[in-house]
Amino acid sequence: MILHGYWRSGAAYRTRIALALKGLAYDQQGVDLRTGAQRSEAFVALNPQGMVPALEVDGVVLTQSPAILEWLEEAHPAPPLLPTDPVDRARVRAMAALIGCDIHPLNNLRVGKALRETFGADQAAVDAWAARWILPGFEALEALVTLHGVGWCFGSAPTLADCYLIPQIYSARRFNVPLEAFPRLLAIDAAAAVHPAFGAAHPDAQPDAD
Repeated sequence: MILHGYWRSGAAYRTRIALALKGLAYDQQGVDLRTGAQRSEAFVALNPQGMVPALEVDGVVLTQSPAILEWLEEAHPAPPLLPTDPVDRARVRAMAALIGCDIHPLNNLRVGKALRETFGADQAAVDAWAARWILPGFEALEALVTLHGVGWCFGSAPTLADCYLIPQIYSARRFNVPLEAFPRLLAIDAAAAVHPAFGAAHPDAQPDAD
């Protein structure tokens, strides 16, 4: 497998976590979003959307991190990142979607670039924009973890929801979002900090990090 990604991309980060939790070996190909490498002819040939991540496997290319993570769960079911009960699976997917659909898209690199270039936002304004979406999302997630978590977002082992949460906490810190109101989310982040799979997936551990 070859993972095309960017070290600081939240979507690529969550994919690396899932790959590491599954114990799967893969090569990495860095795509520097800051220089526009995602719009190069070679990369667009792999992913016409021109976004990361893209995962090459067995002669095909998979795109969009939710689809990649679902494929990983189906193709490599052990260890599982979803519970066995259908209702519980829906709950984990809802936690992941809370981040992947309602928080992350509003504070990714291209949105920040648009805020700066089109609307003249300075860093303080970009930080405030990110906090506007991260804080209410984390409030809801904190409540869900209170109901369903036992050390992780759901139950006592990492799930897809944790693959989404940890990169979003990393992003929140980059935008100086205060996190003290979310003790359960911070406890999960602390558990991830000493977990080998999460450590291997951390942005600072990637070959293209700077």
